[in-house]
Amino acid sequence: MAEQKRKARWMMPHKRAKGYAAERKAKVHQRGKKDGEELSEYDKGFRSGYLFCQTDHAEAYKWSQAKKKADSDSAEGTKAKGGKKKS
Repeated sequence: MAEQKRKARWMMPHKRAKGYAAERKAKVHQRGKKDGEELSEYDKGFRSGYLFCQTDHAEAYKWSQAKKKADSDSAEGTKAKGGKKKS
């Protein structure tokens, strides 16, 4: 029982980000002990920081995937052209 509660305590990052965005838009807490209370400046900053972090990680991931694809495409291109000439 305690094991299930522990797992349920943590949300998937995309679900947490969706909840934080909704709370920022509504400007009130939407879950937990402070449900219905207005967000403090600290809480607003915390949620904004988390959302910026998620965006940065997503952009870094997309960039690394594009770089891997470009590297593999260039490697295939040299193989198709014959690669390095042997002397």
